Amino acid sequence: MAVGSTYRRCSCRGANGKPLGSACPKLKQSKHGQWGWRLELPPDAEGNRRPRRRGGFESETTAQAELDHARALLALAEDGDTSTVAKIGDLIAAAISEKVSLPPVAEVQRKLRANVCVTDNPTVAEWLTQWLPTKKRKLSRNGYRSYESHVRLYLIPYIGSVRLGKLRVAHVADMFDAIVEHNTEIVASRASKDPARRETVKWQRPVGPTSLQRIRETLRTALNAAIPEGLVVVNAAKWVELPPVVRPKPLVWTQARIGEWQRTGTLPSPVMIWTPAQTGHFLDHVVDHRLYPLFLLIAHRGLRRGEACGARWPDTDLDAGTLDVTNQIVQYGWETGMSRPKTTSSEGVVALDLDLITVLRAHRIRQLREREAAGAAWVETGGLMFTEPDGSALHPADVTDVFQFLAAQAGLPPIRLHDLRHGAATLALAAGVDMKVVQEMLRHSSITVTSDTYTTVLPEVARAAAEKTALIIPRSRSKPLGHASGTPESIVDGEHGGDEYQKGQVNVDVDLPFGGAPPGTRTPNPLVKSQLPGLSGGDE
Repeated sequence: MAVGSTYRRCSCRGANGKPLGSACPKLKQSKHGQWGWRLELPPDAEGNRRPRRRGGFESETTAQAELDHARALLALAEDGDTSTVAKIGDLIAAAISEKVSLPPVAEVQRKLRANVCVTDNPTVAEWLTQWLPTKKRKLSRNGYRSYESHVRLYLIPYIGSVRLGKLRVAHVADMFDAIVEHNTEIVASRASKDPARRETVKWQRPVGPTSLQRIRETLRTALNAAIPEGLVVVNAAKWVELPPVVRPKPLVWTQARIGEWQRTGTLPSPVMIWTPAQTGHFLDHVVDHRLYPLFLLIAHRGLRRGEACGARWPDTDLDAGTLDVTNQIVQYGWETGMSRPKTTSSEGVVALDLDLITVLRAHRIRQLREREAAGAAWVETGGLMFTEPDGSALHPADVTDVFQFLAAQAGLPPIRLHDLRHGAATLALAAGVDMKVVQEMLRHSSITVTSDTYTTVLPEVARAAAEKTALIIPRSRSKPLGHASGTPESIVDGEHGGDEYQKGQVNVDVDLPFGGAPPGTRTPNPLVKSQLPGLSGGDE
């Protein structure tokens, strides 16, 4: 039972002008002064003492009744449940501070059983602490970890002390300003899978627009859940303006970009893609590596890293040339686990080309030999297509490390392993595959995502498209071109096919290779050296 007592005091002052308090001689009179009660509440979250008192009662009976009410509220917490005791202490302290009546005992008991906030105006921290566990059964493991980190690292430290009902857009905006000002995000380091080398080192990285949007979305979801409870009326997180998230466009590693990167050490874009020749060089370099089939699968069909690591033989039909993407290996920090693909649209059947089928057949034979050699030591993983030599699952981070090492060893400019997926999409579009087919290959939820991401094309394809565009325009004569000799000549005249241009008989369905259009079939650009006979401006 919480210790407390009633008291009686008045506002009379002595000869020195100081209040007499309980020493006033008139207090012996039955109607002089007012009654109150005092109570030592449980310590707050920081462990500070909380002695509280409340006066203004006309009789000792009414003061004692409210003191008993406060004691009954504190008694609702089970023995040893310091968290609930602290919450009820907060409830009583808030009622005293805000000069409102203590809530009914039965109402608080109902809220405790329902695991909801016992106060009508909890702090943001109290609400988030109550709300977060409700998401655990609704989110993926990584999704919940993201919510939890946002609550722990940002929302509670910056706005946790604000009363939920008093949370305003300005509070949330100030929070994001402070996050950007500190401009760091704590990230757990990726340790070795060897327990002896596993460490808990952490590093910091800037909090970018994408992270800010995700933090805001976590708060917005939490506040939306508070609206039906009557705790908030307006979702303050909804109206905060944040920097827009700009999706980086994939860029191809042209010779010019490679030269610039070698001079400055700066990547032209966060998403870089190899040319067909560079991709072929990498695959040739790793053709004897045991992970070659995995890299070939990503490069040809654009699987995500986790999907490739989680691909299974039972989901593969090499005779039909199909792979059903139904599984992936995901990371939870350093730990890994099996999971369905990231979204329902990510699940689907991927067609396999003949070269890939041949490689996978040979890989299957080698894996069976490894299993036979391992004997009882073989680790069963549900028929994973790509494994360690003992059958255990690959760690996605290890696969990334191997890829980056091999790419550097091959003398290629750097890309992420995920950029092989981007490369597969770009190469498919360059080969003339329809955008809708590429969307289905990548298993994007919308063709908009595919088209917005892969508007960049290979330079060779862009040049061939420019040539085709130029060829479709009928021409009889063009603007004269000044030669080095100073004698103007017509770029297109009767001798060089002017009749065909005039009549619109140029064949625009020319098969243009990556190298460009055949000499003599293009409309020359006056700003470049012509390939037409007699118009080179130099030796003929």
